[in-house]
Amino acid sequence: MISKFILIFVSSLIISYLLTPLVKKMANVINGFDHPSKRRINTKPIPNTGGIAIFTAFIISYFLFNDHSLSTYGIMFGATFIFILGLIDDIFEISPLVKLLGQIGAASILIYYGVQINFITNPLGGMIYLGYFSFPVTILWVVGITNTVNLIDGLDGLAAGISIIATMTLFAVAMQEYRLIPAVLAIALAGSLSGFLKFTFHPAEIFMGDSGSMFTCFILAAISATGALKSAAAVTIVVPILALGVPIFDTIFAIIRRVYHNKPIGEADRGHIHHRLIALGWSHRQAVIIVYGSSLMLGATALIIN
Repeated sequence: MISKFILIFVSSLIISYLLTPLVKKMANVINGFDHPSKRRINTKPIPNTGGIAIFTAFIISYFLFNDHSLSTYGIMFGATFIFILGLIDDIFEISPLVKLLGQIGAASILIYYGVQINFITNPLGGMIYLGYFSFPVTILWVVGITNTVNLIDGLDGLAAGISIIATMTLFAVAMQEYRLIPAVLAIALAGSLSGFLKFTFHPAEIFMGDSGSMFTCFILAAISATGALKSAAAVTIVVPILALGVPIFDTIFAIIRRVYHNKPIGEADRGHIHHRLIALGWSHRQAVIIVYGSSLMLGATALIIN
């Protein structure tokens, strides 16, 4: 079993590593560039087509080395839908409302194929069955997680590194609970992101774009819905939240900050944790590594709790 996971990780890493320079060149063909803005600190246009390499590596390695089921097909259909939505946004910049509706549509695909949160564990003992509330809870979870890493993706390599840490945390949790499907999903995604990380770490040659960040977070949300959130252990409801702790908490504080200052929730600013670290005098790489360290501590905490 361990050899299978190693094979999936290595194959997805190699495919992503080899594809990334090619999709970098594609940016000139499809006009896929991330231009300087309030949200980012890059001073020149950078290709944002990295999500193509991450998505392709994940799909190939997963289907080559894994057994399939109805739920996994649902996850793949939903992931493909969200990837295409993100790629369109990277090229044409679709409106936030259209993007939100698309994310709800992707979450609905999961539900249609039976991938949904039917119950959560009760800290006081037993389980809480959601019944009809399963549908809105699943949609809220998927849409919420899909946007978390995208909002914190402001420094070179930050989103990819945090996602690798979160993915490996959920992989370890899935292994603790002997859940094969979420474990395979996690290790395939971790390999795809690891192969891409070299090219997006500071100074970045390419970004993952919305196609990469939304696809990555969608898979993380699906892993949680099929694995960690369904454990019978009373404390594991917090595991996915801790695994994705930095982007989740940063997003919550960003919403509070913008509401407090009477600004639109979707408006970009420089109040995120990585921006504050740079404002305190840390270098670009140091700020990224500090956030990595925070994510590692939260991930380790999640494993200990589980």
